[in-house]
Amino acid sequence: MRYLGLDVGSKTVGVAVSDPFGWTAQGLEIIQIDEAQKRFGIERVKTLVDQYTVTDFVVGLPKNMNNTIGPRAEAAQAYGRLLTATFALPVHFIDERLTTVEAERMLVDQADASRKKRKQVIDKLAAVMILQNFLDREAQRARD
Repeated sequence: MRYLGLDVGSKTVGVAVSDPFGWTAQGLEIIQIDEAQKRFGIERVKTLVDQYTVTDFVVGLPKNMNNTIGPRAEAAQAYGRLLTATFALPVHFIDERLTTVEAERMLVDQADASRKKRKQVIDKLAAVMILQNFLDREAQRARD
C-alpha cells in the first residue's frame, strides 16, 4: 500500500508519500491551489498518484480544539470528497490539530530556519507529520 498524505489549506496543499511498505512518510512538495477560485491542484495530484502508484489518501482534519468540526475541517472533508469522486480511492481523515504549529516549532528549534524558508516548507512538513501519525496508528492497530 502506498499512501499520499495531504495537508489541505485554502492556498496550498502540502504533500507527503509513504514508502511502499507504509512505514515512513517523506515530504514531496507543496501544490499551489486557490480554494476561492475552485482550483484544487487535482491535475498535479493525479500525476503524483500515477507516479507513486498511490492506493489511499490520508487527509489532515483540522478539528477545533474542542473536537468540533469548523470551516477548515469542512473544507478538508470537501477536498476528500473531491479526491474520492476523482480517483475512486479510499480517503482516510486524521485529526491534525496543532500539526502546523508543531511543524513550525520543529523548524524554528531544530533547523533555525528563517521565516521565509519556514513558509516554503511548513505545509510539506505538516503533511509528513499527518501521514506519519496515520502510519504509526495503523502499525499499532496491526500489533494489537
